[in-house]
Amino acid sequence: MKADSPAPPDGPHRELFANGGLSGEGDIENGKRHGKWTWFYKSGGLKAVGNYVEGELDGYWEWWRENGKLLQAGAFDRGQQVGPWKRYYENGQLWDEGAYEGGKKIGEWKVYDRSGTLKQAKTFKPKK
Repeated sequence: MKADSPAPPDGPHRELFANGGLSGEGDIENGKRHGKWTWFYKSGGLKAVGNYVEGELDGYWEWWRENGKLLQAGAFDRGQQVGPWKRYYENGQLWDEGAYEGGKKIGEWKVYDRSGTLKQAKTFKPKK
C-alpha cells in the first residue's frame, strides 16, 4: 500500500505484484493491515507469515528464503523487535541468536559460522 493511495476497504485483502501474481494477503481493519498476513515471493514461494495490529508488525513472525529455508524468526510489539530472535544461513544453519527489548539488542548474542561453530558472543546492555 503506497502512502498516497486511498486506504483499501475493510475485510479480506490481496496485494499483487505488477505481473498480477499474489504478493500478500490478509485482513484490513480501519484502512490498515490487521491480523494474520501471509507474504509471497514472485515465484509463488512463501516469504513471511505474521500478524499486524493497526498496520504495525505485532506478535511472532517468520521469514523464509526463496529456497524454502527459514531466514529469521522473532516477535514484534507494535513494530519494535522484542524477545528472542534467530537468523539462519541459506544452508539452514543458525547464523545468530539473541534477544531484543524495545527494538534494541539486549543480553548475550551469539554468532555462528556456516558450519555451526560459535564465532562470537557479545553482551548488549540495555540503554538507560
